[in-house]
Amino acid sequence: MKAVHFGAGNIGRGLIGLVLHRGGYEIVFCDVARTLIEQVRSAGSYTVHEAGPGGVDTVVTGFRAIDSAEDPRAVVAEIETADVVTTSVGPTALAAVAPLIAAGLRTRPGALPPLQVMACENAIGATDKLRRAIADLEGAEAEPQNAVFANTAIDRLVPSQPGDGAVDVVVEPFFEWRIESAPFGDDPPNLPGAGFVDDLAPYIERKLYTVNTGHATAAYFGALIGAADVRAALQDPSISARVSDVMAQTSAMLARKHRWDPEELATYRARILERFRNPLLLPDPVMRVGREPLRKLSRHERLIGPAAAAVEFGLPVDALVAAIGAAFAFDDPRDPQSMRLQDMLRSSRADEVVESVTGLHEGHPLFASVLAQVASRQAVLSD
Repeated sequence: MKAVHFGAGNIGRGLIGLVLHRGGYEIVFCDVARTLIEQVRSAGSYTVHEAGPGGVDTVVTGFRAIDSAEDPRAVVAEIETADVVTTSVGPTALAAVAPLIAAGLRTRPGALPPLQVMACENAIGATDKLRRAIADLEGAEAEPQNAVFANTAIDRLVPSQPGDGAVDVVVEPFFEWRIESAPFGDDPPNLPGAGFVDDLAPYIERKLYTVNTGHATAAYFGALIGAADVRAALQDPSISARVSDVMAQTSAMLARKHRWDPEELATYRARILERFRNPLLLPDPVMRVGREPLRKLSRHERLIGPAAAAVEFGLPVDALVAAIGAAFAFDDPRDPQSMRLQDMLRSSRADEVVESVTGLHEGHPLFASVLAQVASRQAVLSD
């Protein structure tokens, strides 16, 4: 069995590649980062180190690496005969991956089973987005007949690595990989430790609106006080309390929308905070966690998404709104999205910024609260 995986970064090696290896797949890592691909290519193996209680070390072997920018034909050739294609490239990069998958499907031998495609990204409906991009390239309204597409929800903290050029990865012991079961029928991929579910939406939103929302909240408030990393930010009692309050409000929304058990969600939140504070992992810089604020402030992402749903249910959102305000204040000259956001705040009206960035419109019950946060940030910038 063979799997082509786009994205040879830390999550690609430390979660997706690890599970594929355990499932018996030969792995072909594809990436546009030339130095990274050369490092992976030259390594005969790499080790995933699980740092924390119950953690184990796993040596991953049986992989190859292709520079997909330098040799796209080689990538297409691998897809033609692959069993599985996965991605961990970031939601915004899926459009760049789609042409290669489409080309591989175009020339895939008809005798082979359908290609099993899963986009493993921190975004709702990432595989649907990839499927639509492939269908658009083919001028088709439906997905290709020789592929099946399943949405997924992934969860594993993989913070910044030592930067010594090694391809070993340090991760937390916990991981979760939930996958839609229906697209595969009676022939799911062999992914030990992954869970196949009938309805993925509750798991996607629980993860995105708890783990990612909490992580981003710690980063954005941490940036305001000059904290270097998420762990340091959470050492500030006020920030720790803010993160707890935000996750409590997202949990209340999830319990109402998906009928999660509130006690189960409380246990889930407590475990997440322990994971954020794991002293055996390298600190996760707030600037890395907070990067791309325009994406993270979009309508269905980790801040606006749960806040909008909560307020529509008539639930409290004050903690979430404060976190949204901190995200609008995120100012990192090394992050292009941060710079674009701050430029928008300086040059546009508050209502224009809210509509453009968050997708909220006047009349939505969350609009006025977010507008006040934007106006407050603009007042700071104009001083």
